Amino acid sequence: MNPPLAAIRIHHVAGNRQRGWLELGGRIIPVALGRGGILANKREGDGGTPRGTFYPRRLWWRADRHARPRTFLPVRIIGPKDAWCENPADRHYNQPVRSADARSGDRLRRDDHLYDFVIEIDHNTRPRIAGRGSAVFLHLARPQFAPTAGCVAMTRSSMLQLLQRLGPRTKIIIA
Repeated sequence: MNPPLAAIRIHHVAGNRQRGWLELGGRIIPVALGRGGILANKREGDGGTPRGTFYPRRLWWRADRHARPRTFLPVRIIGPKDAWCENPADRHYNQPVRSADARSGDRLRRDDHLYDFVIEIDHNTRPRIAGRGSAVFLHLARPQFAPTAGCVAMTRSSMLQLLQRLGPRTKIIIA
């Protein structure tokens, strides 16, 4: 396996703010972006993909659906109670939570395949600011690269390629 890349870059496609390109070591990968495009002033619920430089924190993965992927990132299996807190009034805002309530937060274990692989990034983490956006991930895309709620989404094969080149110190530059 090649060493992790120093940086990857994500930018929108000319004329379509909901579609983008991810530059990965000389490769160009098509991605879906948030319905609001790339935004410098990200807010909860705006559908924007945040502009900035971020670092991957860990990979969340559905072990019941896929073999463990090759990656330099820390890996965590997605369990049935794993969710992500999206409530700005909650003290666990923009953090993983365990919940038996299917309505609580953004469930990580989904019936569709969007979250079979979820790369958690450090958007709005230090410090966490209520209302500045939560649950911004790199994950699998919907059919025809339909827009996301603010994440960056790609095909399964592209995700597996990305995971092999992503390490905890790889900069994710969204511009």
